[in-house]
Amino acid sequence: MRAPDGILPLTTAGLGFSANGCEILRAVNLRVEEGPPTIIIGPNGAGKSVLLRLLHGLLAPGTGQVLWSGIADPAPRQAMVFQRPVLLRRSVLANVAYPLSLRGVGRAEQQARAHAALDLVGLTALAKRPARRLSGGEQQRLALARAAALRPAVLFLDEPCASLDPAATRAVEQVVARLAASGTKIIMTTHDLGQARRLAGDVVFLHRGQVLEHRPADDFFTGPATGQASAFLRGELVW
Repeated sequence: MRAPDGILPLTTAGLGFSANGCEILRAVNLRVEEGPPTIIIGPNGAGKSVLLRLLHGLLAPGTGQVLWSGIADPAPRQAMVFQRPVLLRRSVLANVAYPLSLRGVGRAEQQARAHAALDLVGLTALAKRPARRLSGGEQQRLALARAAALRPAVLFLDEPCASLDPAATRAVEQVVARLAASGTKIIMTTHDLGQARRLAGDVVFLHRGQVLEHRPADDFFTGPATGQASAFLRGELVW
């Protein structure tokens, strides 16, 4: 299930966003390349989720721009999974197949891709079960399957394990690792530093709407370059 390529790097130039007179992001300059997951971390209110929505195209920037391989138009080969997935009142399999039908994929291919995606996330045995009867962790894995079936080159994940227990979190992380290994670029927010250590290839550290660090994960965790990042890793920076 290798993802298509050609839309990276994803870059931003002077990206800013305000809402209700409050500046949420300011002068964000990023360059995200192919490779292991890019994990966005920072205190509550730092602007992590807003940044993800701007990159995905759900929000329009107030200043600056988002470029996909140098082009300003939103890339078509991307998908996003939210903290609380919205599921259809249909079976598990139908939830995965439906977005494919909207994209004009033939029925036989819909079924093949949906079954492959369910196998990837470990939900094959539950294919006929009503999606809304799944546990929270299973619903999140279903959301990942639905996104994976679209074969995105880039997959945005917004706090996908925020409300899950340790076992469900571990299962979701395994799926994320499989997707990354298959060639899908993962860009993900998390409040869980242990999760960031386990998954990240590189780390973006946001503080008060600004990117203070963007470095390889090992470098960031062993020797953060800013006092704010050091305090955050010690649990002493809440805003």
